[in-house]
Amino acid sequence: MEKNNKLTIIPVMLCFFAMGFVDLVGTASNYVKSDLGLNDVQANIFPSLVFFWFLIFSVPTGVLMNKIGRKKTVLISLVVTLFSLLLPVFGESYGLMLVITFISLLLPLFGESYVLMLIAFSLLGIGNALMQTSLNPLVSTVIKGGNLASTLTFGQFIKAIASFLVPYLAAWGATATLPNFGLGWRVLFPIYMVVGIIATLLLLGTPIEEETVIVENQLPARNVMDEYIACFKLLGIPIVLLSFMGIMCHVGIDVGVNTTAPKILQEKLHLPLNDAIQSTSFYFLFRTLGCLTGSIILRFLKTRTFFIISVAMMALSMVGLYFGTSEWMLYTSIALVGYGNSNVFSMVFAQALQGVPTKKNEVSGLMIMGLFGGTIFPLIMGFASVRMGQSGAILVMAIGVIYLFTYIKRLIPVPSSESEK
Repeated sequence: MEKNNKLTIIPVMLCFFAMGFVDLVGTASNYVKSDLGLNDVQANIFPSLVFFWFLIFSVPTGVLMNKIGRKKTVLISLVVTLFSLLLPVFGESYGLMLVITFISLLLPLFGESYVLMLIAFSLLGIGNALMQTSLNPLVSTVIKGGNLASTLTFGQFIKAIASFLVPYLAAWGATATLPNFGLGWRVLFPIYMVVGIIATLLLLGTPIEEETVIVENQLPARNVMDEYIACFKLLGIPIVLLSFMGIMCHVGIDVGVNTTAPKILQEKLHLPLNDAIQSTSFYFLFRTLGCLTGSIILRFLKTRTFFIISVAMMALSMVGLYFGTSEWMLYTSIALVGYGNSNVFSMVFAQALQGVPTKKNEVSGLMIMGLFGGTIFPLIMGFASVRMGQSGAILVMAIGVIYLFTYIKRLIPVPSSESEK
């Protein structure tokens, strides 16, 4: 059984890699801005569109898991992935995200018009919304017991690798360091598309035995719309609402740095885009290190203490990005926000689940919906940067950091994986 689990986890981890495709939006939006001569408001619509779909699809996916179970969701979606190129209007399965992700990576190969890129990033956002909501429960089907937390953390590490590689692949394609087949920076789309196909085929060929789904957390109402409404009513619980806002700030800052770091270097250091874009990889490098070390640190350090340290690092980063004028100070600030923001999601997510332990599926859907912050922040940052330069964008992110400071008083002890076991 353990051998089967080890083999099964391989395609699941490849799906985490596919989850990281969403972070190409930061790099892509900078190149599209340059190629099409867009301003910051127009360019920031791309990441906003990607994360808008988390608002629409996250909660329905959580309700769906209560209805049909995880295994059926995966199997139905894989059939759609392999045998259909048509997108159902109301698709809700896990594998549909693979279809949508595949098509969203395919569209940019046919051109770089503004409308075409808007469609591509919208589809990428829909696929990733479904993936983020359903992939974690899929992992819990494969891995049980005390190893679940560490497996999820490792999955985030795999996801971060995909994010880390994006700027390098785009820059290599733009400078023709790699064969780019006339696509320029857009060569990263077919490369990731091939990985997505491999992940789909491997997951299709991997048997995953799932026990009969027993919905322990089922809401009293049986009507789907009633369940949907009852799910949103959970936002009336203070810890759920405040955690939802915390995740919005976390993701807003994450997408903001991903999108804005190269622009800050271009503005303050007058670097060309192909050089400034490396700051995005530098950011994801420290996010990756944060994911790896955070799970270890949280085993012996209180969540509250580590959260305070993390947010303090983010605050120092905002100061450095705003006032910094030298390369070392700006890169140090990017490293601080990368590491500091890397574990905020997991800590806030755990607080929400612990606050309402009998409604885990529903709370999970709401927390993933909080990724909608990746829509709000870039839009506001775009308007602020048009008026004030990139300093305005930094101030918007700083507001998110201030909110995370206010969240500290809501933190309560979270049981370790050993105590849960």
